[in-house]
Amino acid sequence: MPAIIQFDQTTVSVRAKTILSGISFTVCAGEKAVLCGKSGSGKSTVLKTLLGLFAVTGGQIYFQGKPLDATSLPAIRSHTAYIGQEPVLGADTVRDALLLPFQFKAHRDHKPTDAQLAAVLAKLQLPSALLKQESSRISGGEKQRIALARGLLLGKKLYLLDEVTSALDNESKQAVFDVFADPNLTVLSVAHDPDWIERCDRVLELEEGRLIREERHDHA
Repeated sequence: MPAIIQFDQTTVSVRAKTILSGISFTVCAGEKAVLCGKSGSGKSTVLKTLLGLFAVTGGQIYFQGKPLDATSLPAIRSHTAYIGQEPVLGADTVRDALLLPFQFKAHRDHKPTDAQLAAVLAKLQLPSALLKQESSRISGGEKQRIALARGLLLGKKLYLLDEVTSALDNESKQAVFDVFADPNLTVLSVAHDPDWIERCDRVLELEEGRLIREERHDHA
């Protein structure tokens, strides 16, 4: 499988403090990888550095074989759905939030119908009535699944997920597991949830900004 993401002795420092130190790992197409470790170990920093929110101060990051730089960053962002612990939906209603990216020229010709919106919500154990709900009135777990639904509607293939199952009940969590069982989707996630970690192909444990353990799960 081709490598989608590669961290090669990557170091990140902010205001003279090193927050990632010589991290090396690869995520191949279709793999589900999870970063785990104590709070403050650098897990979320890995995701944000891949999106260009932190500068690499040592080593390199590669996306589809190309070094992370100002030229390649737009390609990374166009391929990627980042879903944080508290996503910003950016619109008054859930329907408008799902349709928000389709206002832009790149996606204008692929605007989904209401039936398609309802179908993707149902896939994530969310009722179609939620489309009319005000974004300010929905729960954190619902926001995460709506952000995920938006990524699916856009056809994103790479997902960066930060504790995406932390606020979900078992039924909702299973729906998310089912979505990411798709071999066409590549995932780099942050999680403490043992059920999520068990389902991932690769476990990367961080401690104080260093990668201290890498474990593979064989789900064959």
